[in-house]
This record gives sequence, structure tokens and C-alpha cells, in this order.
Amino acid sequence: MGVTKTEIYKDEQNKLASLLKVLGHPARIAILQYIINQKACICNDLVEELGLAQATISQHLKELKTIGIIQGSIEGKSVCYCIDEKAWKQFQEEFNGFFNQDVNVKQCC
Repeated sequence: MGVTKTEIYKDEQNKLASLLKVLGHPARIAILQYIINQKACICNDLVEELGLAQATISQHLKELKTIGIIQGSIEGKSVCYCIDEKAWKQFQEEFNGFFNQDVNVKQCC
């Protein structure tokens, strides 16, 4: 596999691409939707909810945490996760900025 040459792109382009890559897995979307719908931190109930192995869920949580969209804290033997509201708003603004661009197609296709 070749080098992606991320340094030739703007920071905002790399950031948006990284976020889209992390969100490109349906399990991660399901995890985010579950956390959002709980309206609270979640602890150890994703395995039952999603039907995936604990190791698989842990890897998906790690990816979501690395991109900054969720945060976690250790409470005893449990690790609890919630949406990082500041990061969520920032990503929302980036998505809106990207998709709100005017597209002016001049009969090229």
C-alpha cells in the first residue's frame, strides 16, 4: 500500500477525512447512536446491545476515542463512555461546512 501523503492536504481536509474514516464502520455508528439515545454515560452494556464480542467493541470504542468524538473514564472495574459534546459540535460544524458548499454543475455529465 502506498503512502497517503497527507502533508500535501490542508489540516481541515485531513481532519475531516480521518473522521469520515472512523465513522465509516456501521458498528461505530451504532455505538454512537446508542450512547446518544441513552442521554448518559454508558458502562459495559454495548456487548448485549450490539451483539458483538467485547474485544471488537473495545476496538471500535478505541477508534472513536482516538478521534475525540467520545470520552471515557474508569470507575472501579467499569469504563464508562459518553459523547464529547464540544468535539461533537466541532465535527458537526465541519460536516455542515463541507456539505453546505454550493455545487454549480454546468451540464458536464
